Amino acid sequence: MKATAVPTRPPARSAPATFVAFDFGERRVGVAVGNALLRQAQPLKTLALQGEARFAAIGALLREWQPDALVVGVPFHPDGAAHLNTARARRFGRQLHGRFGLPVIEIDERYSTTEALAGGAADVDAAAAAVILDQYLRSLT
Repeated sequence: MKATAVPTRPPARSAPATFVAFDFGERRVGVAVGNALLRQAQPLKTLALQGEARFAAIGALLREWQPDALVVGVPFHPDGAAHLNTARARRFGRQLHGRFGLPVIEIDERYSTTEALAGGAADVDAAAAAVILDQYLRSLT
């Protein structure tokens, strides 16, 4: 009896998880992108849009980058207490989830803008979004 080789396929490899991150502000929203493989974020742009125009621009970015999840920076006072912008950033995260159906991960973003400024960023809001995403990517094990 002769053995017959059965062709096998290599196991399917999942693509690295891609993330789009946001540094929320009422007037401007910084945007960055990164993935779990490289564990490094890059600033994309700042959106200085309001209302539906803001969400239309975000939708275009999400179609372009096809993220698996979104990361939203949530600000707190230095002592960890919440403030008005904490609630606004969380609301923005809920709106993103509701509009685009992607998981939203909240990250404590205290000092992200300070770090972006210290790094000499030309686009501070986008750089702050990259700081937020870098913080999340470093937390992955």
